[in-house]
Amino acid sequence: MIEHKTLILLGMPISDTVVYTWITMGIIIAIVLLLKLLKPNLLEHILELVIGIVDDAMDVDDLHPYIPVLGSLMIFVLVSNIISIVPGMKSPTSDINTTISLALIIVFSVHIYGARKKGLWTYLKEFASPIFMLPIELIGQLSRTLSLSLRLFGNVLSGDLIVAIVFSLVPMVLPVAAVAITGISGVLQAYVITTLAALFISSAVEINEEDQKIKEEKAAKRREKRKLRKKNRKEIANGTS
Repeated sequence: MIEHKTLILLGMPISDTVVYTWITMGIIIAIVLLLKLLKPNLLEHILELVIGIVDDAMDVDDLHPYIPVLGSLMIFVLVSNIISIVPGMKSPTSDINTTISLALIIVFSVHIYGARKKGLWTYLKEFASPIFMLPIELIGQLSRTLSLSLRLFGNVLSGDLIVAIVFSLVPMVLPVAAVAITGISGVLQAYVITTLAALFISSAVEINEEDQKIKEEKAAKRREKRKLRKKNRKEIANGTS
């Protein structure tokens, strides 16, 4: 397993994973600023590519609320996965703490978007409808978090280990192929985790057509009752006058 050391910065102990995460974030910001100044069209193409991937995975009418989270997730995981091909660098995603944090962000995003779309009370009722399904739903949410984090962690860690082993055995030609494989694997893992997150969010915000129809019918009845009461009040007022 790749060893993650603790560094002392400004008198405080900080994991090297945090340092590599800061470096990754700095690289992403620098690339975006450079593309914005030098190649704005390329930056637009990258954004369109991310939106296309999210659009293929989500069955929603409006993608705008979800692009900031899913786009940032995809770009961060992509750069984090392939940064290890640079000598002396480690992938932040090769640390289980990073992957668990990303999985928790996805899980919380799913519930936040679901509650905003359906209403908090309606969304919570779905977890206990019927009531005996509540423990199963909670176990499912926990397993989802673990599966997301362990999948990403395992794939990135195995890629880094393969590159390290091949470099130590054959230090000339084969490492190039190993680095290429690691890069391709990193791109695929970023695509997979983004697609899974988009699917989870899509399922959380999806409104059952039958429930929506019933909800609209109830709303229409409430409007009719309000109109009828308003009409009755006018008639009473006119009669008394």
